[in-house]
Amino acid sequence: MLSPLAASIYGAIGVAGATGLSIGGFAYASRWPTSQLFGRTLIAPRLPGQLALTFDDGPNPAWTPRLLDILAEHNIHATFFMVGKFAKSESTIARRVAEAGHLIGNHTWNHPDLSRTRAPLVLDELTRTNDILAEIAGKPIRYFRPPFGARRPYVLKLARQLGLIPVTWNAMTTDWSEPSADKIAQNLVGKIDSNQRHGYASNIVLHDGSHRELNANRSPSITAVAQLLDRYSKAHSFVTINEWSEA
Repeated sequence: MLSPLAASIYGAIGVAGATGLSIGGFAYASRWPTSQLFGRTLIAPRLPGQLALTFDDGPNPAWTPRLLDILAEHNIHATFFMVGKFAKSESTIARRVAEAGHLIGNHTWNHPDLSRTRAPLVLDELTRTNDILAEIAGKPIRYFRPPFGARRPYVLKLARQLGLIPVTWNAMTTDWSEPSADKIAQNLVGKIDSNQRHGYASNIVLHDGSHRELNANRSPSITAVAQLLDRYSKAHSFVTINEWSEA
């Protein structure tokens, strides 16, 4: 039998452990891209021969046009999750994305961490971005990717009330900070091939822009895209994410 002091110590350890698990569980549920604990998100189906290229944080006047040229050269369509304030200031580029047949999605107006954002502000971020993107695309916006993948239950609920399907991913690397296109491509190849071995398609995240500035250098990311297309375009099917949600 434990003494009162020992019981008190072990009780404190138990509370601390439970608190740690609770914090860890919240972090997993709110940020891990494949977690479904806070609500369902679109990731990738069991179609290992399919790849979806998705691009976040644009449009970027310095690099999005070059990316569009590369995709056109390979006759590939992609999904662009745009930051609302950049889509407004660079509406000509955003419209070019839509006119080229690519899918446009909502990436909020200012790119905040939505797991730390109050519900009224989340609603404002999503609705303002929906309005400008729908005007540019000429049709309602149906897909939404939370910045950093960060979400809470009310974020996903608000998105669905606006008719948005939340989208996360299962293939990403730190292309926003990695200066080597080869490393970006190699890291993604590892994830894509792992997804395929496990019987899944790959929902690939790259960045054509930066939420911090309009003209960020995305040369490594865009070069990596060309490498991925050279590697996979003959034996794999590239799709936009609406093809998964509508299947």
